Amino acid sequence: MNEQHIRWDDLQIVLAIAEAGSLSGASRTLRISHATVFRRLSEMEHRLGVTLFERGRTGYTPTLAGDDLAASAKRVQGEINGAERRIIGQDLTLTGSLRITTTDTLFTGLLSPLLASFRQTYPAITLEVVISNQLQSLSRREADIAIRPTRQPPETLVGRKISDITQAIYGQKALWQNAPLPLDPTSLPTENWIGPDVHLGDATLEKWMMDKRAAYRVDSMLGMQSAVRHGAGIAVLPCYLGDADAALLRLSEPIEALTTQLWQLTHPDLRHVARIRAFMEAMTEGVRGR
Repeated sequence: MNEQHIRWDDLQIVLAIAEAGSLSGASRTLRISHATVFRRLSEMEHRLGVTLFERGRTGYTPTLAGDDLAASAKRVQGEINGAERRIIGQDLTLTGSLRITTTDTLFTGLLSPLLASFRQTYPAITLEVVISNQLQSLSRREADIAIRPTRQPPETLVGRKISDITQAIYGQKALWQNAPLPLDPTSLPTENWIGPDVHLGDATLEKWMMDKRAAYRVDSMLGMQSAVRHGAGIAVLPCYLGDADAALLRLSEPIEALTTQLWQLTHPDLRHVARIRAFMEAMTEGVRGR
């Protein structure tokens, strides 16, 4: 194997296939076509004179050579990402781009107007928002800032707690406006519940719901809110979302066991970047102001 023939582009291909286990997964990661991934892998194996992956029904499995290259690629990627963060960390101007990751619920119910206001104040800063319930890697620069509910932020990141997020039970106002409130806690197990699907990833809410009858489950808070609005049942929702919806009525006091924290997080190398500091300060003031 002639190492002079191995380029960074080659290593990216090998790492993406090794992590995804398929050409299609690698093509999504690298944002290139399936055919391009196949062609570049074939050219690389021919040029190096080795087989990097065993092809099987379950996908692509790295050979010893493939494992070796994938491990090298991961180390190189870490070095490149670290260098990029350190260079960006020296940026003291209020220009450039910011990639933000948050959940659909937070974006719709809380952050969207704050982001619009930030754009008006700092027009030279471009915002890229990744709306996903999946965690994006700040170390790999999949995002610069994460705004997420968490009870235990990762120790590898730095940031600040913006506020507490309280949650309560909500129902359709038209159905519940004449009912005695708050709901009697002893009646909760027999109510008609809209619950979180396991893919929502809220283990604390799932545990709280264990003794409740939920024949209707949704994998997003916005979906649960919509189901409540249409009278399909009652559900636990964040108070910033439920209280702002004129079609809903709060049926309980905030549930202390479900209170969580809203955090803004970034990588330590980026904490002194001017646009990141400006953004985090604006979001903190905006959320606390609401």
